[in-house]
Amino acid sequence: MALAQVPSPEECTQQATPAISPETERWNHPRSNMLKTMATFWSFLVMGANDAAYGPLIPYLEKHYHLSHTVISLVFLSPFGGYTLAALLNNQIHTKFGRRGVACISPGCHILAYIVSSVHPPYPILVVSFIFAGFGNGLADSAWNAWIGNMANANQLLGLLHGIYGVGAVLSPFIATSLITKAHLPWYYFYYIMISCAAIELIICVPVFWHSTAAALQTSYHDTPRGLRQALFHKPYAAITWTCAFFLLGYVGIEVALGGWIVTFMMHVRSAQPFPSGMSATGFWLGITTGRVILGFITPKLGEKIAIVIYSLLAIICAVVLWLVPDFYSSAVAVALQGFFLGPFFPAAVVVATRLLPRPLHVSAVGFAVALGGSGAAVLPFVVGVVVQERGVRVLQPVIIALSGWILLLWLVLLRGARTGDGSVLSRGRALS
Repeated sequence: MALAQVPSPEECTQQATPAISPETERWNHPRSNMLKTMATFWSFLVMGANDAAYGPLIPYLEKHYHLSHTVISLVFLSPFGGYTLAALLNNQIHTKFGRRGVACISPGCHILAYIVSSVHPPYPILVVSFIFAGFGNGLADSAWNAWIGNMANANQLLGLLHGIYGVGAVLSPFIATSLITKAHLPWYYFYYIMISCAAIELIICVPVFWHSTAAALQTSYHDTPRGLRQALFHKPYAAITWTCAFFLLGYVGIEVALGGWIVTFMMHVRSAQPFPSGMSATGFWLGITTGRVILGFITPKLGEKIAIVIYSLLAIICAVVLWLVPDFYSSAVAVALQGFFLGPFFPAAVVVATRLLPRPLHVSAVGFAVALGGSGAAVLPFVVGVVVQERGVRVLQPVIIALSGWILLLWLVLLRGARTGDGSVLSRGRALS
């Protein structure tokens, strides 16, 4: 498609105005959206439980397979292939199958991955199975974020959506730790529960999105959803897409690396027992959940620009306390507060992206940014695992602090402006006020 068909920066700025048009969808209008919204919430619950399970399971996977920190970190890295594939195929799946396709493929990938995990196969097969989990997460993450991000009151709705992700992430470490330390069951029993949750996801998502075909998607956008090439290589939208993608990659990497390694940190550095160490991961994800829900209503009042800067600085302060104060209880409170202030980052980034980009690019651009950003859940925790193997788990917090500074810088770059070919700056003041 020719570049001339892409809206001008002025048109994009006008579309970014947060005023709600009569055609804007709401969570309860049309009425079918109520069931669809509930289905996306359950999907995010499963995704949160999936991502948060790695942390409490890592010590037991190491014992079961007799592996080092570096090798066991492949359970973080393997979903990267799935997320990357989702980032590349997301737009094509929407174009050919609509949201119905996502509702079928994503839960199906989850079920396959959890069945393989539940039979505790040889470690290389376990690693491969998580690729399917990553692909399912990447598809659902991009599709449901782009859909809800276009609704009225998107900040609050996305806060709730990602809050439900946090609920799954809170329950997951608690259930996994309790099964292993209290019920004395093998680690893979946890995935019996995940199979049931993914089956429910398939049962509820497919019927409610059955009529959300590719043709219906095109009608709702009043234009053909544009391809990934335009979102990635045509100015000024490419700058927005890539900056948002790297911001989300860094944020998700912090979230999963911290949630994934905090149990090991508490056990080896704070000398805590296995159960309270596992509960520190629960506290972190509980902080994420409450932060997304509570701060999701505060962020629009402050404005996304200043709110995320404030939250970033507070999260960094909590990371310093967790690093330097050698007390388990102080560390547990600090990591929970760190999660609280990190909570609104993902929803705020999606809201900003949907406001700055024209709607026909949302599926490809926002979908790519969310899916590639989700790969941070695979790449950065693996990198942390390699560093931990070489330097010890004490380096966790310095690494998290450095990553936090990086994503704060990217946030400021995203809001400063994406330059067009003639050097002008795409205004964001009205979009983010």
